Amino acid sequence: MYSERRISIYQQVMEGMPANPYLKLRVRRDHIIDDALVELEMVALENPGDLKKQMVVEFEGEQGIDEGGVSKEFFQLIVEQIFNPDYAMFCLNNETQTFWFNPNCFESDAQFTLVGIVLGLAIYNNVILDVHFPPVMYKKLCSKPGSFHDLQDWNPTLYRSLVELLDYEGDDMEDVFMQTFRVGYQDVFGTSLTHDLKTDGDNILVSQSSKQEFVELYADFLLNKMVERQFRAFRRGFNMVTDDSPLANLFRPEELELLVCGSQHYDFLELMKSAEYDGGYTSETAIVQAFWELVHDMSTEDKKRLLQFTTGSARVPVGGLARLKLIIARHGPDCDRLPTAHTCFNVLLLPEYSSKEKLKDRLYKAIKYSQGFGML
Repeated sequence: MYSERRISIYQQVMEGMPANPYLKLRVRRDHIIDDALVELEMVALENPGDLKKQMVVEFEGEQGIDEGGVSKEFFQLIVEQIFNPDYAMFCLNNETQTFWFNPNCFESDAQFTLVGIVLGLAIYNNVILDVHFPPVMYKKLCSKPGSFHDLQDWNPTLYRSLVELLDYEGDDMEDVFMQTFRVGYQDVFGTSLTHDLKTDGDNILVSQSSKQEFVELYADFLLNKMVERQFRAFRRGFNMVTDDSPLANLFRPEELELLVCGSQHYDFLELMKSAEYDGGYTSETAIVQAFWELVHDMSTEDKKRLLQFTTGSARVPVGGLARLKLIIARHGPDCDRLPTAHTCFNVLLLPEYSSKEKLKDRLYKAIKYSQGFGML
């Protein structure tokens, strides 16, 4: 199937098609990684400039015109699968809940290139991604290699142990720490591995005169050399989309991170103050007031689900929730239907339920079971 789709797309390119202002992707929901890889790879090979067009996504066998909402769902689904442990492309740090490149991954470089393309496309299409990389990843995207102090966010426990080594002033360091220039680590499958930071490292003890060199070499190995192949492919994909935009010159790493995955400051008072109303609703309508009361009482996770349901993303854009301009529109009188949403326009279609209790029941059902249903 992979080859058939590749040939089909190749023939379309070679036989000539009318100029299209959009980057159109047609994918199967249950083969989203394979299909996205084939189509984006062909675009990158034949006409990489198309990667800078607005993206339009169609899920095979499903109705719906992509005015932004379907693309947001595409990004959401592909990110979920990319970071799925079954793919083993990335390793989860349980302490920081961030992901890092798996140096022993069996997936091809093309898969990591796809991840980079997805990040670049998200920026071009103003889509916030629910990705959890440590800050050093964005630093590396800005052409700055990872260094010792980046370990503080990447692996706090390791960082503290290395700081303890640096702070030790005793003359008996070799006897106290018994640390050589050979370091051990585990791969994603739990296998113990070793690496010599210097030639014959297992026979060189870390001393007062060499401790700074040790921590710098160790950090360089973990953040740069060990994942060099995977990150090179990842950055290649990112640059395919962003090479005409001098992101490294315009943004600091932390600003680039905000562009990709938004803020984690959830101020729903901002969202309420900036909200607009349609179809007969106003801020004074009883069901609207009941809606905001429910929202302010929600847990953080349910608030994220509400954002996902109404906007297609659970993250906060640069500038805060006020930038979303949520529109709450009346969707008929009291009924048993669930609320629905036009995620491309941040519109929540809300029937005028007869009570706050009924609103709560219908709203919570909608936000918890919304994937592929209820979002238009």
